[in-house]
Amino acid sequence: MNENMKNHQGVDSILGDPKKALWKMSIPLIISFLITSLYSVIDAIWVSGLGADALAGVGFVSPLFIALMGIGNGLGAGSASALSKYIGENNKEKADNGAIHTIFITVIISIITTILLLIFLKDILLSMGAGSTINYAMDYGMILSLGSILVILSNSLYGVLRGEGDANRTMYAMLFSSILNIILDPIFIYGLDLGVKGAAIATLVSLLFVNLILFYWFYIKKDTYLKPFLFNYKFDKEITRDILKVGLPASLELINNALFAAIFSLLLVAVANTDAVAVYSTGWRVFTIATTPIIAIATALISVVGANYGAKKYDEILVAHRYSMKIAVLFGIIAAIVVYLFAPHIVSAFAYTGTSTRLTPQLIAFLSVIVLFSQLWVMGAHLHFFSKEQETA
Repeated sequence: MNENMKNHQGVDSILGDPKKALWKMSIPLIISFLITSLYSVIDAIWVSGLGADALAGVGFVSPLFIALMGIGNGLGAGSASALSKYIGENNKEKADNGAIHTIFITVIISIITTILLLIFLKDILLSMGAGSTINYAMDYGMILSLGSILVILSNSLYGVLRGEGDANRTMYAMLFSSILNIILDPIFIYGLDLGVKGAAIATLVSLLFVNLILFYWFYIKKDTYLKPFLFNYKFDKEITRDILKVGLPASLELINNALFAAIFSLLLVAVANTDAVAVYSTGWRVFTIATTPIIAIATALISVVGANYGAKKYDEILVAHRYSMKIAVLFGIIAAIVVYLFAPHIVSAFAYTGTSTRLTPQLIAFLSVIVLFSQLWVMGAHLHFFSKEQETA
């Protein structure tokens, strides 16, 4: 009985007071997303010890990593939206079926993505201007491509947990993964002398453990509210459509960001050199960490809105959205001030040895300017989400 009550706590929370629900979902997600952002930052910090060219090589792969994260986050958003709606409708059977649908859809898309990356990776990197850093980029990118399913699946499964209102488990899994990645990076990069390959391997090993933890909760411990078991699966076009109608546009938006980053890298090489790519990609990683609270709040909003939409509590949707906008703006202002004031200290973590030290002035300048973009980003993200809500309603 106690276990059953525990499984329902997350469901009850997203159907309760929208402001409290938003905070209850947002706080673990803020921590989780901050941890996720640390993956690429930690890699960059350790790789910078190999020199500016190695850092630039990894930087050229960053748009591809963003794309993989985007696919996973998009599918996770689609899953959270659909599953929370079914839970709000009090349709447990459909919600369980939706959870296993999410896994099947994710695996299929992951396989297709992996095949495409393995075939076209070198051409993509060269078209971005990797040039003299292509060996570093290929060493890092090929390993990341082989393990792309680990990146996509973990983010998709997080959506299943968020759909039932359980953001805490996501935080625990990602915290463990981040700590493991921090430990493994220097071991693989320097201890085993694998260089940038070691950074990619460390990231994938940490993600592997995240997926194992998630599957343990779903299939061994079996204490989640939703049960994504094969015997609950029955192909349903409506469920597939509900997941993809939110998941695909969300994925494409983030992939579009990756495409922009790729094009920008090419332009940077054309007007400057590969050092400019190292500065841009590294600075953008830091900016991503600064904006993760905003992304977390918008992500939490999906589950809260979905559950209230399914329960036909339309007034609560407006309350939740307006409240989330205020919180996001506040976090955006705080993040901008912190990054601007501490830019030199932040940069010192990336430019501490060898040829990477020459990047210091440019990195500080980049961070000082990019923070001006944060509030526009907040407004754009939330207004876009609000438009999607209106279309759905």
